[in-house]
Amino acid sequence: MKLVSYLDSESSRQPRFGALVGAAVVDPGAASSWAQIACGIPREEVPHSLSEFINAGPEKWDYTAQVLAEVARSGDPLALNGSQLVALAVPLAQVRLLPPIQPLTLRDAYAFEQHVRKASENRGRTVPEEWYRFPVFYYTNSNTIYGTDTEVPYPRYTKSLDYELEIAAVIGKSGKDLDPTEAANTIFGFTIFNDWSARDIQRAEMKAGLGPAKGKDFASSLGPCIVTLDELVDCATGRPGVYDLAMLARVNGEERSRGNFKDIYWSFGDIIARASQECSIFPGDVIGSGTVGTGCLLELTKGEGPWLREGDVVELEIEKIGVLRNVVGNN
Repeated sequence: MKLVSYLDSESSRQPRFGALVGAAVVDPGAASSWAQIACGIPREEVPHSLSEFINAGPEKWDYTAQVLAEVARSGDPLALNGSQLVALAVPLAQVRLLPPIQPLTLRDAYAFEQHVRKASENRGRTVPEEWYRFPVFYYTNSNTIYGTDTEVPYPRYTKSLDYELEIAAVIGKSGKDLDPTEAANTIFGFTIFNDWSARDIQRAEMKAGLGPAKGKDFASSLGPCIVTLDELVDCATGRPGVYDLAMLARVNGEERSRGNFKDIYWSFGDIIARASQECSIFPGDVIGSGTVGTGCLLELTKGEGPWLREGDVVELEIEKIGVLRNVVGNN
């Protein structure tokens, strides 16, 4: 499933939960009613928000996947609107996609060795020995989340705005003190994560021995959808929570970054297991991978810039998930 949160008109203020099927956004609740009439599948209530759906658990996920598969097999969902159920689907082009989830917590790891090595070189040091001992992560702001096709404000206090190309795991099951295999089994799905960074502020914070904070907390982008694990079976690598997915970034249409999820040093099984030590994780938690190799201007320019400017269009694309697009706002 490819699941989204959206507004279906300019006048609508209540976010809705939908699934991408072709060029349409399908209402899973309406799809349940349609499947009962068209396919004889018993109707079940489906939660009205994506966060509630994630909390509903595997049985509800499996039921909804079955219903949506029937819709997809029946052809264009928009063509079904005029038959047995009027409100089954709306054109994707007519909706405003929101961040697919408002995270309960938002952690970000530092798990791609190529990026860590380059970032360390830019600081005039080698990779710390501790980085190879356990996966590290920090907590960032879960209240400054932007979706696709929105403007991200340029923080007034920085002159070095950067993007970061990451993939993020959305947790679907609670757990504590998990091993890597158990930890990977808590993943509901994946989304694209842009961990926007004020590099000059981040650099000063890290020299002080604490952070990052103001170098990161002004904005994070998630989207355009959450892709559930059933969509990624043919991309599995055998490592817990790791898939073979191409990742790239463009600025103003020019490709700047290219990598692959499979090159991650610490698997999401490792990362989530570390996060769960003496600390429960919950459905709705989101955990980023850290930047893929080449996935930021810090790497590409050896920390010297040029950096992002007002009006720049930043597109992050991950195979099977889609494109997360943002415009840099006013400084």
